[in-house]
Amino acid sequence: MAYWFHRNPLKATGPVNYELHGVSTNDATRKIFSDLRMTRTKLLDLLTDPENSKDVVEKAAAEYLGLLQGLCIPMEPNETENKLRKLVKFVWRNSLHGVPTVEGSDTVFEYFSMLLNVALWYSKHAAKIAAKEDPDMEEAKEIHKCLRIAAGIFQFCKDDLRVKLLDPPTEGSHDTDTRVLEAYIHQCTAEAQEITLARAIELKHNVSLVSALAFETAQLYQKGDDALASLDQKDVGKWRKYFQLKHKFYLACAHSYNGENLLNQDKCGEAIRGLRESVDLYSKAELLCKDYAATKGVGAVAKPQYHLFFRKLGTIIKRTLDKCERENGLIYHQKVAPDAPSLELKATYGLVSPEEYKPPALNQLWSVEVYKRFSPPPSAQKPSNDKAKGTEENPLPAVKEKEIKMSEKDPKNNSGCVVS
Repeated sequence: MAYWFHRNPLKATGPVNYELHGVSTNDATRKIFSDLRMTRTKLLDLLTDPENSKDVVEKAAAEYLGLLQGLCIPMEPNETENKLRKLVKFVWRNSLHGVPTVEGSDTVFEYFSMLLNVALWYSKHAAKIAAKEDPDMEEAKEIHKCLRIAAGIFQFCKDDLRVKLLDPPTEGSHDTDTRVLEAYIHQCTAEAQEITLARAIELKHNVSLVSALAFETAQLYQKGDDALASLDQKDVGKWRKYFQLKHKFYLACAHSYNGENLLNQDKCGEAIRGLRESVDLYSKAELLCKDYAATKGVGAVAKPQYHLFFRKLGTIIKRTLDKCERENGLIYHQKVAPDAPSLELKATYGLVSPEEYKPPALNQLWSVEVYKRFSPPPSAQKPSNDKAKGTEENPLPAVKEKEIKMSEKDPKNNSGCVVS
């Protein structure tokens, strides 16, 4: 099966040893720093392989982030900021480009960056399952679930964590930019909705519902493209092509099924005009597939034009248009409308929303008494001038991610979608 999803790379990060001599004063405080170091290393290693179990990654993320929370949130009743928040310097790449890296002494920045990587892993895990020859129904549900989880994590990063960062970078295509986060949210939501749509096609649901779902999915891809429009095209150009080709494809799908719906209502002239619009949009999607392949940029490259779902839609459009033109010539004799019929449709079922992310509870190793035993230097509690900043010195190498292997066989079903 041809690769259907575009995926940006994981964020690379520098090592953090949490060896803060003089700050940890007893076994309990040293235990926390030791566990932070081990759980961070373990989580970063797990994230490189999209084939790892969802439960294993979820547990590892909760272990590290639950410990990290003790360095992020106020721990004493009258405390406005955690005294350990600015103690450690973290260095991260962005998911859209490797240089400059971003560094800052802020544990919330670490929380944001690691959690965003977790969201990227969920999207890659979903793509890994979708790349199988014939995922079963339970696997299709897991794909749908993982994409909704990823969308919810991106939403949490945007709405909750980003506003708490001390001084995030403001120039360039940074992962802390709301436009980048919006694009990730729309992408994962749209991809989850694709699965709902494919299921509706496979089970031969009412064509008006299929058309409405396709239209809603196209709109999500348009919103993702719009979010990136004002960023540097060297960084986001390839990603935007992915949004654009998916937008055109699902608009073509919406017009195709709407045309069939109009024919069922004896509105053959309108149906023909809508299907001609579908033919035009499908041709534009094919061209955008070529543009996407030719555009330089980061990420695992999709090849949707080779996917049976993509190829089969072209056949469906042509067959339905031929039928409408034949019926109009023999029975209806209606004038073909000059403008394409409106697609201001609202799906009544099947719409997808991000799954709300709930941060893990504070690790049980933390307590107010343990927190009081940490002894940071006075400089760590003063207003920080060390804001998150970009640097081109000693750029971090890209993460060595495990390859997502794909089946080259077409799915054995009616819709052509492997996850239907």
